[in-house]
Amino acid sequence: MKHNSDFRYDLEIGLTFETKLYELLGKKIEVKRDFKCLETGNIFVEYRSRCNPSGIATSEADYYCYWLSDYHFIMIEKDELKKLCRKYLNSNRDVLGGDSNTSKGILLPLTDFYK
Repeated sequence: MKHNSDFRYDLEIGLTFETKLYELLGKKIEVKRDFKCLETGNIFVEYRSRCNPSGIATSEADYYCYWLSDYHFIMIEKDELKKLCRKYLNSNRDVLGGDSNTSKGILLPLTDFYK
């Protein structure tokens, strides 16, 4: 799959997969695509954007599904994901990111998902 930095395109793809997963599992799932994480070893978990709560702080999803490559996904309960992120608040893993670095989030190590 080609990389595309167009937010509208990413939103359309994410909504398509969220709908399919909801139909399959009956739970509200937020899908995030992060094809760089297999290279970096981290997933960016947004909690603030443009000085307002966003991402995991406002999501109504039951689960988060991280789409890591054409063949790799990680699914996790939102509350468990929040627990994993909290220990990194106000650390060197609490960073700016997203489009034009207007978001704040946690660089969560992939290894944290397997502990």
